[in-house]
Amino acid sequence: MSDGVAQICGVDELRQVYDQPAETVTKKILDRLDAHCRRFIALSPYLTVASTSANGTDCSPRGDEPGFVRVVDDRTLLLPDRRGNNLLDTLQNVLARPDVGLLFLVPGLTETLRVNGKARIVTDPQVLQSMAIKGKIVPSSAMEIAVEQVYFHCGRSILRADLWNPDKRVGRDAFPMLGTVLADQVAGVDAEATNKRLEIAYTTALY
Repeated sequence: MSDGVAQICGVDELRQVYDQPAETVTKKILDRLDAHCRRFIALSPYLTVASTSANGTDCSPRGDEPGFVRVVDDRTLLLPDRRGNNLLDTLQNVLARPDVGLLFLVPGLTETLRVNGKARIVTDPQVLQSMAIKGKIVPSSAMEIAVEQVYFHCGRSILRADLWNPDKRVGRDAFPMLGTVLADQVAGVDAEATNKRLEIAYTTALY
């Protein structure tokens, strides 16, 4: 880029702006899930999955009851793929390039857990059945993640955001419903009809 904006183009330049990390920070990166990591994942109802391919990058949300991500062993996770919009961005990226990054959050806790590894899409009937909701709503697939790096991230960002403060929650009237947004963004979308469909989906078709 030649827009005249000052920028950093190398690691040496980067380190002129930022200090070296503390020794404990560099040593905290594990290659497997210990008891603390397992406990955090068991408490977590929400995570994001970052993936990439030749077509670009993607970061997708995943959420369910706490512990919905299964710890198979200290190097393996299973993430069920629940009902969504069927764009399949993450799954298609995994097929092209298996590298993924997961960020686990637990409401009320300031720390987050980061897991990097390689994923594959599994459809083994026994595996999927074991992740069924109420024993009958079976996921179409699951991502099996081979853990390569795992570490806790300090809580500064969540503390700065005051993320879990109930007094900071935004009211529903602060932002339009998704159907209204889509009607402004996509030609031919009926806002009222789309909002009604979404309301039904949110209340009766989560799974």
